[in-house]
Amino acid sequence: QVQLVESGGGLVQAGGSLRLSCAASGRPVSNYAMGWFRQAPGKEREFVSAITWSGGRTYYADSVKGRFTISRDNAKNTVYLQMISLKPEDTAVYYCALGTDSGTFYSTFNYLYWGQGTQVTVSS
Repeated sequence: QVQLVESGGGLVQAGGSLRLSCAASGRPVSNYAMGWFRQAPGKEREFVSAITWSGGRTYYADSVKGRFTISRDNAKNTVYLQMISLKPEDTAVYYCALGTDSGTFYSTFNYLYWGQGTQVTVSS
């Protein structure tokens, strides 16, 4: 089993920044892709970003390209999501997930384990 714990969420004004972290425990995550998804009230969970186990490839939703940066530190079993130029439409619960390294990174079905989520609220 793998446990994923997100942190770093909070309330920020539009244009501000936040850095989310996701710490994994239970087994090393170095052979797995890790992703970030988000879910706003009344909406489906949507893909935000993903990174392969080596960190060599990263993927972003069009809505966050140029503003969000995903990175990982396999030695610390941690993945990060640096978010800048935040907008009110970025408001959501953000979830990290661990999944296969060769799957469809944009799909929730690729991910085996999920964190409990951290709330990000961007005020206008």
